[in-house]
This record gives sequence, structure tokens and C-alpha cells, in this order.
Amino acid sequence: MTSERQRQAWLAAMPLLFVALWSTGFIGAKFGLPYAEPFTFLFIRFALTLALLIPLAHWLSDGWPQGARLWGHIAISGLLVHGGYLGGVFYGIYLGMPAGLASLLVGLQPLLTAGLAGPLLGERLSRRQWLGLVLGLIGVVLVLGGKLDPGESLFQGFGAGALLAILVALVGISGGTLYQKRHCTGMPLLSGTVVQYLAAGALLGMGALLFEERSVTWTPTFALTLGWLVLVLSIAAILLLMALIKRGEASRVASLFYLVPPVTALQAWWLFDEALPPVSLAGMALAIAGVALVVRGKPAPIGKSRD
Repeated sequence: MTSERQRQAWLAAMPLLFVALWSTGFIGAKFGLPYAEPFTFLFIRFALTLALLIPLAHWLSDGWPQGARLWGHIAISGLLVHGGYLGGVFYGIYLGMPAGLASLLVGLQPLLTAGLAGPLLGERLSRRQWLGLVLGLIGVVLVLGGKLDPGESLFQGFGAGALLAILVALVGISGGTLYQKRHCTGMPLLSGTVVQYLAAGALLGMGALLFEERSVTWTPTFALTLGWLVLVLSIAAILLLMALIKRGEASRVASLFYLVPPVTALQAWWLFDEALPPVSLAGMALAIAGVALVVRGKPAPIGKSRD
């Protein structure tokens, strides 16, 4: 009984732990990008991650993916989830987009994923869950909009390239979540993640070779940031995400991303003394309520809508 209770407690804590870890990625980008170009930064991060994950996969995993078809599906999901998403976010922030706005735009993922999950995966959301998605989106907008000074625009200080990069990230994480849920359910967790990083690392390494000077300023801040992103984001948070996708509906997993901007705002308040006005706090409450409606709601039967 004690073992079963511990298992249930761990399963209940997984989503919250994932959000807490995942939200540090935007802070890590803010700390690290002054010292390295985005594709170079991510290639180094993936190379170090693979150096740790490959031995772990050899010692701890239950084997490697079976068959060339599954390897191909896993590689494609890695290109989307890691290459497209992280490459887009880091490049957009590198081009001048504020980390908070980047997290807001990527925060559209739950709506995009939920809209596509029906035709692609046969998932249907109830009216209550759709209400939760809309409330979550409103909450995210309030969190970041409340931090603006009067007359300040969200879309200032960067060009169309930064916006395009973030849209690539949005499509990457949304499409990758759906693709993995549909085609990679038989993926071994550790070894499958290695395959994903190999594919994404090759893509980002090619980007660094073609478009960057590949210069890195090795400072204590950069080294510590890189270590955090490798150990906490690329290993711990990603393995949690893969496990959540394997266990749950794509739309429910995607709804967790509504909590990322509020948690990022809290981290920025703690680390950088950024203000958290009442409207932002109200937005956090709405985002949490929205996610609760999505996660606790029951999906509607195919072709029907539930209240």
C-alpha cells in the first residue's frame, strides 16, 4: 500500500514538477545567449546531454527502438520538439524578442494542439475543457500584459524574423506533441530520447555551421547556465514530458504549457526583481483554473460534445 501511495503521489506531482523545470528554460536563454549564438549554444547543450544520456540509456533502458520505421518517427518528433521548438525560441530571443513575450506566444500551443488533436488523434474535448483552454489563454495574456508600462507595446524592439522564429517554435512543439502521441507510443523513454537529440543536434549543428560564427565566451555564468539547461531541462524536464505524453491525452499535456508563463514571471520576479502587479496575479489564478478544467474534465465521445 505504501509503495502504491508513493507511486500515485509521484504521478500527481509529475505535471507540476515538469512546469517548474520547463519554465526555467526561458530564464536560461536570457542568461546564456549573451555569450553564444543560439544554434551553437543549443548544439553544445545537446552534445553534452547526449554524452550523459547515451551511457544512461545503455545501463538503464529496456532496449532501443525496434525497427527503422520507429527510429524514423522518433527522429521526426525530435526534430519538431527539440530542433524546431528550442531553435525557434532561442533564435527569437537572440533577435530581440523578450523572453516573456516568447513564452506568451508559445503559450498558444494548448489551443493549437487541442484543435488538431481531434482530427489527428480522435481526441474530443468537452465544453468545460474548451472553457479551460480559453481561460488559460486569457490568464497568460493578463500575466504578461500586466507587466507592461502604460503606452508600451508588446511588439517593440524586434523585427519580423524574431516573430517568425517563435511561430516556428509554436508549430514545432505543437506538431511534435501530436506526432509523438500518434506515432511513437512504443518509444523506450531513455533510448528514444537519445534518438530525438541525435536528430535535433544534427539539425542545429548544421544551422550553426551555415549561419553562425560559432563563437562562445566561456564565463562562469555561461557554464552554470549550460549545466542547468543540460541536467535540468534537457534530461529531467524532457524525460518528464516524454512520460506525460506517453501516459496522457495530447491536449491535456499541452494545457500544462499555460502554466509556464506565470511560473516564468514568478522566477523573473525572484531573480530579476521584476514587478508582479495585481492584474498579473489575477492572470496566474485564471491560468491555473483553466488548466484544472482541462486536466480534470472528461473528454467528449467522438462526434459529441459534453458539458
